[in-house]
Amino acid sequence: MTARYLGPLPDPGRFDYRPITRRPDYRWPGGAALAVYLGFNLEHFAFGEGLGAEIGPSSPQPDVLNYSWREYGNRVGAWRCLELFDQLGLPAAAIINTALYTHAPELVAACVARGDELVGHGHSNAERQGGLSEVAERELLLRCRARIVEQGHAAPAGWLSPWISESLHTPDLLAETGYRYTLNWCHDDQPLRMRTRSGRPLWAVPYPQEVNDIPMIVARRMDAKDFAQMIVDQFDEMLEQSRRQPLVMGIALHPYLVGQPYRLRHLRRALEHIAAARDRGGVWFTTPGAICSHVDALAADAPEDFA
Repeated sequence: MTARYLGPLPDPGRFDYRPITRRPDYRWPGGAALAVYLGFNLEHFAFGEGLGAEIGPSSPQPDVLNYSWREYGNRVGAWRCLELFDQLGLPAAAIINTALYTHAPELVAACVARGDELVGHGHSNAERQGGLSEVAERELLLRCRARIVEQGHAAPAGWLSPWISESLHTPDLLAETGYRYTLNWCHDDQPLRMRTRSGRPLWAVPYPQEVNDIPMIVARRMDAKDFAQMIVDQFDEMLEQSRRQPLVMGIALHPYLVGQPYRLRHLRRALEHIAAARDRGGVWFTTPGAICSHVDALAADAPEDFA
């Protein structure tokens, strides 16, 4: 391998560098400056095989400890979280594995009944997407989309790859199979339009890898009270920053983590804090699909601003 001492390094080729200080000025609906959404990850894992977050050391399959810990989220934790969202009047984006239509259809139905947006998230989080062939990856995107539509639900506008696993062709395939935005990229605080080989638009809507319970609680072993304080601090600081330009704050949640009662107690405190801002104005509690639709309409009127 030859060392690179001069010249540009390889990059995705999907967008140009443009600092946050040089962006078009606009506002969210109602004149809000900060858009906030809950990314509620509802996942199902194969028993006896595949990937999955772990609370304890891996055991030879079937790994009952880690499988059953994750399954708590679908059976108990998700329902407690939905109760909390209802109490606070907060919408959510239900980021779903389509395997849930067979395993826990009541859970998906409860999200739809709340009016939550359904976001594609693969068939199961026991599998990674990035290692698939281009043909197989396209088939995954199409099959997950079709499965949601077959259930009588709106075709998903957005996609989050299981484990944020992409191939070099994922943005192209998303645009070609009818998706309008991706949550895979955490490189900005505003939605950005990505280049695709077909020229079809694909927006990267910010999805957090910091204000996200998996990397914080599982990887960094953060206590629930500290994760809740992180949500509060992120919100307060971004609200301050949004006085100068529009921003997006996502909160990524997994019910087998934050749905545990002692963690839910702290999440309740954090969400009560941000929900209280509704009365003061300046905040749009929304979904990533609505964020995508808003900037897409703005870009249609002023394409040079969002190039």
